[in-house]
Amino acid sequence: MDIIYLHGLVADAQIGVWDWEKQITQQVTLDIDMGSDIRLAAASDRLDDTLNYKAVAKRLVSFTEENRFELVETLAQKLADILLDEFDIPWCRIKLNKKGAINGGRDVGVIIERGKAE
Repeated sequence: MDIIYLHGLVADAQIGVWDWEKQITQQVTLDIDMGSDIRLAAASDRLDDTLNYKAVAKRLVSFTEENRFELVETLAQKLADILLDEFDIPWCRIKLNKKGAINGGRDVGVIIERGKAE
């Protein structure tokens, strides 16, 4: 299996459980790895034969910014569902970073893997 990745994708999210968090937007950073078979695209050199990471980025940022979540776990799962259902990939790994979520810690978040790696 080949991997197409998007790392450092930034979105403004309404995310958090505390009252003060529900009043603001916070930046989340996504590192996304997606299972794919790139052989056809490599042979044809055509965008139509591969996973369009620009379309993926646009969809995930739009979804994140248009919805509200309490937990990073929920957002990560919803993003994985979108990838697997809408982009017809067999596997994905999402690292969702909610920088500065705790005092004394720079990075906080989750890493999930969904689907089946071939």
